[in-house]
Amino acid sequence: MSASPSANVAATLKSLPADMELVLKVIPMPADCNANGDIFGGWVMAQCDLAGSVIPARHAKGRMATVAVNEFIFKQPVRLGDILSFYSKLVKIGRTSITVTVEVFAERFHSQGEYIKVTEATFTYVAIDDNGRPRPVAQS
Repeated sequence: MSASPSANVAATLKSLPADMELVLKVIPMPADCNANGDIFGGWVMAQCDLAGSVIPARHAKGRMATVAVNEFIFKQPVRLGDILSFYSKLVKIGRTSITVTVEVFAERFHSQGEYIKVTEATFTYVAIDDNGRPRPVAQS
């Protein structure tokens, strides 16, 4: 059974999420590409981890570490020349941990002003003390 042609086309958005915070904007460079000209998935994952840490850093008020990548979905390839916008929002604050979601939108080089969601992920970070042990975070 074949999918309809429209099922393979990514939904183009005219606006970005209003309920999330822009935490990072970056343009991948040629060194970040694989042999097919798409950006390495690992590079995207690293950028998502950086973006995901912005909101927890405000709550942790000190050292923290990534303890889980709860979910990571590559929805569309990231290409050379894309302008990537990373949006994040707080999901949960635990006793020592903070969970956030990150959504990544690409503004393609040849269609600026239109956005495609390329990746979404959920990360959990834990606040740690100087010895690397979990420590409580303020509940707000």
